[in-house]
Amino acid sequence: MSQDSSALPPLSSRPSPAYKWWVVAMLWFICFFNYADRMAINAVAKVLQQDYQFTDEDLGWIISAFMFVYALSAPFAGQVGDRYRRKSLILGGLAVWSVVTGATGFCRRWIEFVIVRATEGLGETFYFPATMSLISDYHSLRTRSRAMGLHQTSVYAGTIGGTALAGYLASQYGWQAPFKLFGIGGIVLAIVLAIFLREPARNEAERIEAQTLDHVPNPPAIPLTQFLRELVETPSAVILIVAFFGANSVAFVFLSWMPKYLGDQFHMDLGMAGFSATFYLRIASIVGSIFGGWLADRWRMYLPGGRILSQALGALVGIPLIYLCGRQVEATPLLVYLTLFGLAEGIYDANIWASMYDVIHPSRRGTMLGLANMIGWLGAGVATVGTGMAMTRLHMTYGQVLSVTAIIYAAVAVLLIIAGVVFAPRDIRRAQADTALADGVAS
Repeated sequence: MSQDSSALPPLSSRPSPAYKWWVVAMLWFICFFNYADRMAINAVAKVLQQDYQFTDEDLGWIISAFMFVYALSAPFAGQVGDRYRRKSLILGGLAVWSVVTGATGFCRRWIEFVIVRATEGLGETFYFPATMSLISDYHSLRTRSRAMGLHQTSVYAGTIGGTALAGYLASQYGWQAPFKLFGIGGIVLAIVLAIFLREPARNEAERIEAQTLDHVPNPPAIPLTQFLRELVETPSAVILIVAFFGANSVAFVFLSWMPKYLGDQFHMDLGMAGFSATFYLRIASIVGSIFGGWLADRWRMYLPGGRILSQALGALVGIPLIYLCGRQVEATPLLVYLTLFGLAEGIYDANIWASMYDVIHPSRRGTMLGLANMIGWLGAGVATVGTGMAMTRLHMTYGQVLSVTAIIYAAVAVLLIIAGVVFAPRDIRRAQADTALADGVAS
């Protein structure tokens, strides 16, 4: 794995402007496998429970083993993403986690499932810090939210593919089939995209606009301790991380348990439960993410905290929908509210990383995302295990647990409004001044 170099080709030999959108398209397919691989386990949870006598709490630990390792290794992955070639991290990670996904199909005991899920989390943790940094170096402030919003749709497509397709394949060919298929597909994709994906310079998009790319070396990465000192002095960034913890917790109460709930409560088979739990939710999220990216780019032109406020809008709309999802006793109204929540969640999700990148220096992007991923996915892991424990030990219904999480979304909305209105204007001005100063000194 080679470190970054500022000895890149002259500006005149750079790819065409359209290539920045081809980059998003290539990363879209990688992210599809990233999420399909991690979500497939949710679709077969009921079969694993029947075949191997796992309790709800056992399933909670199997599903969340990925999340805890993914989270705890994320700060290291972010630091690596700020120091090494992101193309190598992205494609190397794809190959590794695809092999581990295929190996899942050979597990039989509880500890084996926990180990492969934990290992997959370690492989996948490098993807998002490297990818979001790479996209931000192809897309300036003018198109960054739209680019990241489009990439975010692959998260939803991968969730649908990983859950619905895994459920169908499991019902037809055995629960092992989807893991082997996704594993082989990911390895083939890594080989193909190694030919076409190009590593950009750090902060390349803004440098191209300013015509300074050939004169400014890549900014150096900084130690984690220095980053943390800067983070404490950037309240909007801290709030965005805390909000991500809450929002991701709620998201995975839906994603981790909804397929099993639909099977248990409404007697759906594996394929239908996996499809219903994700298709309506994530199709709506795709629409919401595209709209949220467009809206944020527009609001950002007039309001410094425009991206953050667009996230707050999504959270506000989602609060009553979460509560209503948990209160339904029939499948049809549940799926209606689930779909509407997916739309609201997409508006929030489109700007998770673009909002953070507005308030930090470009050389800190990987580290910022790594730390945020750690906090956010710890929330997902705690929520997943906590839901299983609440149902096993406290005898709560899944609907009761789900409705309670509306309180978390309300807190997220309040925090985002505070960050967007009170702190973002100052933090964004400081980040822009620091970037301009660094480029001026370097040149």
